[in-house]
Amino acid sequence: MRGIILAGGTGSRLRPLTLVTNKHLLPVYNKPMIYYPIEALKSAGIKDIMVVTGTHHAGDIFALLGSGKDFGVKFTYRVQDEAGGIPSAISLAEDFIRKDKFISINGDNIIFESLKPFAEEFDKGKEEARIILYKGTLDEAKKSGVAVMQGDKVLDLIEKPPQPPSQLISIGIYMYTHGVFEIIKKLKPSARGETEITEVNREFLKKGTLKASLLKGKWLDAGDFEDLLHANLETRKLSENSKQ
Repeated sequence: MRGIILAGGTGSRLRPLTLVTNKHLLPVYNKPMIYYPIEALKSAGIKDIMVVTGTHHAGDIFALLGSGKDFGVKFTYRVQDEAGGIPSAISLAEDFIRKDKFISINGDNIIFESLKPFAEEFDKGKEEARIILYKGTLDEAKKSGVAVMQGDKVLDLIEKPPQPPSQLISIGIYMYTHGVFEIIKKLKPSARGETEITEVNREFLKKGTLKASLLKGKWLDAGDFEDLLHANLETRKLSENSKQ
């Protein structure tokens, strides 16, 4: 399997910090934010990783990560010229992925458990897509894509519902076969002018080839100032507890 880290965007909700550097290089406790998704992919046994970033401060990303030697991985880079949504960013990796299965993870995802069990199930299974869910708060569900489940079966996926029917948040970790690229090519931009990852996953849901796994440990987002502060404080707490 291969990996993709999505580290683009302008980070407008974190200005003026993101006027001077890429959002995914901001510190979360004792390391840059992007280190967390790198560690998550490594936990799944993935060594070949493409980092997709935007034109804003792309050089900072390259300078920090380099070839991947210091992380025990191999990095490949693609630059997304303008924001177009998560599917558009994933589509840049088609040549890199070839016929392999892969994991795509958002660059601001901070998790503290191994992805290995989920990755192994997906790699050996017959499903074409798997999403990772986290039971969040009602407010978090309103800002996210949520899944409606019946046991371990996905019944529906809803993007940013004002009245969430579920608090199972799709956190931005997606596992796909190479067939996802054909689905992305047929997508049309939503009202906000970008392709939507929920629409990709709904296509697999219609085909009956989508599965979901529930994250047991902590998940943190860092999209705005309150989330970034919370992520720093929680990460420090978790780090200190692990040393005891």
